[in-house]
Amino acid sequence: MLIGEVARHSGVSARMLRHYDALGLVRPTGRTVGGYREYSAEDVRRIFHVESLRSLGLSLKQIGRALDDPAFTPSALVSDLIQWTEDRLAREAELLERLRAIDASAPTGWQDVLRIVELMQGLNSTSAARRQQAVLARPGEVPVPAELLAGAVLAESDPHVAGALRWALARSGGDGVATLAAGVHSQDVDIRRRAVLAIAAISEAPGATAVLADALGDPDPTVRGQAALALGRRGVTAAIPTLVAMVVEGSNDVEAAEVLGTLSQDPGCADRITTALADELAAPTADSATRIRLAQALVELSGTTVGEVLRQLTHDDDRAVALVASSFVGLLEGSRSTWP
Repeated sequence: MLIGEVARHSGVSARMLRHYDALGLVRPTGRTVGGYREYSAEDVRRIFHVESLRSLGLSLKQIGRALDDPAFTPSALVSDLIQWTEDRLAREAELLERLRAIDASAPTGWQDVLRIVELMQGLNSTSAARRQQAVLARPGEVPVPAELLAGAVLAESDPHVAGALRWALARSGGDGVATLAAGVHSQDVDIRRRAVLAIAAISEAPGATAVLADALGDPDPTVRGQAALALGRRGVTAAIPTLVAMVVEGSNDVEAAEVLGTLSQDPGCADRITTALADELAAPTADSATRIRLAQALVELSGTTVGEVLRQLTHDDDRAVALVASSFVGLLEGSRSTWP
């Protein structure tokens, strides 16, 4: 079979077949009287073998070794090909992310494009200082896609850089809630914590409240606590049980008590919160430190029943609790003339 015929049947161009011949990869078995290449059936089979291996990403040199070296085993080469392919896909995924980020920023000129690329390169730096600088130094007039900042927040382990990113996200004009919501459901607890902190900074964005409410059921107390603080500040009463638990556990208890105080300004919530704290005070498992924290939280609340609970505590068997309660009663009686 002459070279033109082989090219038509195999789909490999005559030019490539000549290149294979020059490399010694596929040499035709014979020549015609006129000197033209003549391929045997075995030569054609080898061409198909070459093309099959090329489809896996092997170089022509690797293909030649694979076909001619009896000692050559495919396992190591295939492992290398897998790694190379994974690296290539990662690079292409990064490129796709860049292109989408640039497209989302709706650039009006190449300068805008270059600034977004510069920001992305800065965020990919191994230096935390460089990443922070990339966030804080960007011109205010250059729009940055919220999704880009949200994705960077989820990946950022340095607290200072993360804070800068949350600040930038809050002023970005977008919300990024969809990206952050995916982070709230991550298997990685650190990512969930970053996501909730970031959503708390944009809690007024559409959909943020629902994501934070869902985070109240998170197994991690830090995630639950940050969600409860953000929701409580927005007046969401579903956060009350978690906020009370934070006071009991001593986890951000001062912040939790302040938020409970804000929620108690609603008359419909005041008695509910007071009752919840009083129940924890009466719990047999509550030690002295816990009961003092609960008393401190009561002082933050509005409502007339707070004074009654604190007065009862002034006669508590635990002297430390009684002294603290007495001090609080004195302060409140001096400032609340509405108490009987």
